[in-house]
Amino acid sequence: MPSVQLFITCLTDSFFPDTGEAVVEILRRLGIEVEFSPDQTCCGQPQFNAGLRNDAREIAKHTINVFEKTSGDIVTPSGSCAHQFRHNYKELFEGDAEWQPRAESLGKRVYEFTEYLVDKLGVTDLGASWDGLLTYHPSCHTLRGINVDKQPRMLLKHVKGATLVDLPNAHECCGFGGVMSAEHPELSAEWLKRKISNLEATHAPTLVVTDAGCLMHIMGGLKRQGKAQRVVHIAEVLNQR
Repeated sequence: MPSVQLFITCLTDSFFPDTGEAVVEILRRLGIEVEFSPDQTCCGQPQFNAGLRNDAREIAKHTINVFEKTSGDIVTPSGSCAHQFRHNYKELFEGDAEWQPRAESLGKRVYEFTEYLVDKLGVTDLGASWDGLLTYHPSCHTLRGINVDKQPRMLLKHVKGATLVDLPNAHECCGFGGVMSAEHPELSAEWLKRKISNLEATHAPTLVVTDAGCLMHIMGGLKRQGKAQRVVHIAEVLNQR
């Protein structure tokens, strides 16, 4: 039986465990053994984005050490963490004769969840079902950082009973932007208002995302505004049967 390593991400582990459970259940139904290293921690993206490169390097070194002890592909339900592994680790260790090749080797093993399903396994129909309208928000790092867009859309189009409608200005950031939402809260709030307004224009009761950061940010905005729409990670939609 083929196996993968699950990199769960900080936000999923702390706030959205149902997403992690859905990922595991889907992979197991596909005949994939899921392994989880309990020594994994943050990928270091918050520190990297904040310019704390020395701190980010220490976290990256720990992560590399952890996953070098494992084998197989690494699957993560987060385009932003996948981007961190593939691109930012190389930047952190550029010119380092020891750590740069190790970082690059790790990055080649990493797949965002929907990317792994479609591009590696060739799966677009998981037998999922969902009643009603869905609309999809392409998270920034997933869309622009690792060029994953057709994969989640293909998977959602095969969900029985669901109708996928386009989100206006879908390419725009939701306002989370990692540390940007903390450093520039007023700007973040305005982008969030625009995203929620665009969601309302679709008349879809459910917004689907691929990243827990967007999920948390938009969900919080909807709750504060007293809106009825919900936000779910794509793994939870694909796990509905």
